Amino acid sequence: MSRRAVNPNRRLVDSGSNPLVGSLHQKSRSSPLLSVGLVLLGAFLLIGYSYHGSGGFGGGREAISKVEGASCTSEVIRAIPFLQKAYGDTMQKVLHVGPNACSVVSMLLKEDNTEAWGVEPYDSEDADSSCKSLVRKGFVRVADIKFPLPYRPRSFNLVIVSDALDYLSPKYLNKTLPDLARISADGLVIFAGFPGQQRAKVSELSKFGRPRIGNLLAELEVERRTRRSAEDARADSESRLLRLKAFAQDVIKKHDDALYSADNAAKKLDDATAKPAEASSRSDALESKISTASQMIDMIICLI
Repeated sequence: MSRRAVNPNRRLVDSGSNPLVGSLHQKSRSSPLLSVGLVLLGAFLLIGYSYHGSGGFGGGREAISKVEGASCTSEVIRAIPFLQKAYGDTMQKVLHVGPNACSVVSMLLKEDNTEAWGVEPYDSEDADSSCKSLVRKGFVRVADIKFPLPYRPRSFNLVIVSDALDYLSPKYLNKTLPDLARISADGLVIFAGFPGQQRAKVSELSKFGRPRIGNLLAELEVERRTRRSAEDARADSESRLLRLKAFAQDVIKKHDDALYSADNAAKKLDDATAKPAEASSRSDALESKISTASQMIDMIICLI
């Protein structure tokens, strides 16, 4: 059985005689390009809208603080009275690390016997006049907390951190937390997560494992206890050394007193031995004078 040959001229005529078929083929070819263009246009519009709402690259602080329930600043301010009761007189030098540090520092500076400083992890170009005044005076500084802060160890009694560690990667989180513990002398308080949200159930937490911040805080607590134990042992050894030093000084003083008493006794003995010799010399002189007087009397008698 032979296949019937198709006339190419007829195929061209049929395709040319139906313009709708050609337009459909052309539309199917151009529709993917149109879809890609629409997607790119929508992406550009979304990016432009997000930058307009956040103020560009420097508006990270606004983007975080403007999200409803994403800022812990109000919780920090409400927790300050409880922290004052917990730490008491030791809460003298406080450092706040996180967005809106100016408001927290301003509140702490109003308290008696409290010195406060702040670290803003984001750009503060859009800050108000009071915040800029705190920056000029040196109470608040802008610094990247992913790198070590320019403070000496144990510079502050209490370090409060809020809205600053949630966005760090594990690499920088493992460096930032020990650095914050380094500059704190008595305590490190961290506000993390989203305020107002309920805690997840234990069964749900077990699916994801223990949070990294919890592990690091536990390690920091162990390190802090070890450091306190070492400090207590050092204080005990210093106290023993002071007691030994006081005992040695007491022994030396008693020895000096004994030597002084011995010197006084020897001096009195010398004085006692010197008095009889002086009395004998005086008696000898008196006897000499008596003999001289008797000789003179004898001479006078002879002359008479």
